[in-house]
Amino acid sequence: MRAYRRAAAAGCIAVLAGASFGGAAAAETLGDAIALAYQTNPTLQAERATLRATDEEYVQAEAGLRPTLGASASYTYQDANVSQTGSPDIKVSGGGETGGLQISQPLYTGGRASAQIDAAHADILAERENLRRTEESVLQSVIGAYVDVRRDQQQLAISQDNVTVLARQLDETSARFDAGQLTRTDVAQSQARLALARSQLATAQSTLAVARAAYAAVVGQNPGELAPEPPIAPLLPPSVDAAFDAAEQGNPQLRQADEAEQASAARLAEAKAALRPTVSLTGQYGYVSQQQGVSAGGGFNSSVGLVESQLGGSVTATVNVPIFNGGGYASQIRQAAERDNVARIGVEGARREVLQAVSQAWNQLLGARASLAADEEQVKSDTVAFEGVREEQKVGLRTILDVLNAQQELETSQLQLVGARHDEYVAAAAVLAATGALEARALVPDQPRYDPDANYAKVRHAGAVPWEGAVHALDHLGAPAPTPAPPPSAPGEVVKTATP
Repeated sequence: MRAYRRAAAAGCIAVLAGASFGGAAAAETLGDAIALAYQTNPTLQAERATLRATDEEYVQAEAGLRPTLGASASYTYQDANVSQTGSPDIKVSGGGETGGLQISQPLYTGGRASAQIDAAHADILAERENLRRTEESVLQSVIGAYVDVRRDQQQLAISQDNVTVLARQLDETSARFDAGQLTRTDVAQSQARLALARSQLATAQSTLAVARAAYAAVVGQNPGELAPEPPIAPLLPPSVDAAFDAAEQGNPQLRQADEAEQASAARLAEAKAALRPTVSLTGQYGYVSQQQGVSAGGGFNSSVGLVESQLGGSVTATVNVPIFNGGGYASQIRQAAERDNVARIGVEGARREVLQAVSQAWNQLLGARASLAADEEQVKSDTVAFEGVREEQKVGLRTILDVLNAQQELETSQLQLVGARHDEYVAAAAVLAATGALEARALVPDQPRYDPDANYAKVRHAGAVPWEGAVHALDHLGAPAPTPAPPPSAPGEVVKTATP
C-alpha cells in the first residue's frame, strides 16, 4: 500500500512539474495494460478465487452419493459396592473396551442427492459467467483509464501550445504597443487571454494527474508514454441486429441468469425428492471386551474374575419412507417453487436489461461517430480561419481581439476532437461489453488465459469411488425432473430499439 501511494504521488508530481510521461515499468500499449490488469487486478483475482470456492460445492454434493467410513473406540471402568440385606457386601470392579469400523453407502435418496449435484453444477456455470462479467468490467475500466490518460495527455499538450501561442501573441502586441501601433486595450485583451490559458493549463495538469491515478489503480502501475490505442471497429458486430443476436447468445449477465434459473429448478426437484423413500446400506465390524472382578466381605475373602470378549460384524439395509412431518415438506416445495419463479422472472429481466444496454451502447456509438466527423471538419475550418484572421490582422483588416477569438475557437475545437475520439472508442468498448465480446482472449490473443476448467477438473473427482456412476444412475430412477424454463416472452422485443 505504501509503495502504491509513493508511485501515485510520484505520478502526480511528474505531471504537475511538467516532467516526462515515461516510466521504467510503463505499459506502452493498450494490450500491455490489459495483459497486466488481467494477471494482477485484485477484483479479477478475487472473483477467480470465488469461482474456485464454488467448484467445491460440486464435490460436497457428490459426497451425498458416496460412502462414509468412521472408526470409534472407547474404554469404560466401573468400581461399585453392592449392599444386600442379610448378605455380605459385594464389590464389583472392572473395565471394558470397544472398538470398531462403520461404513454407510446411500443406495437411493429419491433423487435428492442427484438434484443437489445438478444445482451445484449450475451454480458453477453461473459463477463462471459472473467471472466473465467481472472480466468485462475490469477490461472496460482498463480501456477507459487508458484512453482517459491518452485524451488528457493530448489536451494538456493542446493547452501548452495555446499558452505558447498566446504568450508570443502578447509579446508581439506589447512590442507594437510600445511602437504606438496598438492601444493599451489590445495589450490587456492579450494578457487576459494568456491568464485564462494558463488557468486552463493548470486544470489540464490536474485532470491528467487524476486520470493517471485511476490508471494505476486498475492496471497496477503508472502510465508511461502510451501508444495510440489499436482499432477496435473490426471486433464490432456489423449491424445493430447482429449486436442484439450476439448479446442474446453471449452476454454473461443473461447467461448467468439462465444458469441461476437452472440451479433453482434443481433445488425445486430436491425439495420434491424429500417425499420419496431412501435406501442405504450400513456395515459394522467391531471388537468388545469386558473384564469384571467381584469381591465378597462378611468375614469371607473371595473374588471372582469374569472376562468376556466378542469380535464380529453386521450388515444392515435401511429403508426410510416419509409419511407425515406436519406439512414441512409441502411448505419447502412451495417455497422452492416460488424461488424458481423468481429466477425465471430474473431471466426475462436480465434479457431486457441486456437488450437495453445494447440499444444504448449502439446509439451512443453512432452519436460519437457523428460528433467525431463533425469535430474533424470543425478543426479543419477553425485552422484555416485562424491562419486567415492572423494574416488579415497583420495588414490591419482584423483586430487583436479577432485573432484571440479565432485562437480560442481553434483550441476549443481541438479539445472537442480529442474528446470525441475518446468517446467513440469508449462507446465501441461498451458495445462489445453489451454483446459479451469484450474478453481478454479477443483483445490480447497471445496473453495466457485463466482456465476455469483446470481447477474444476482437479477437484471434481476428489473422493470418488468406482461404483459412484452406478449409484448416481440408480438415484435418478423415479426422481423428480427439473421443470424446463419457458422461452423468452415476445414483449421483450420492444426493447430492441436502436438507430439503424
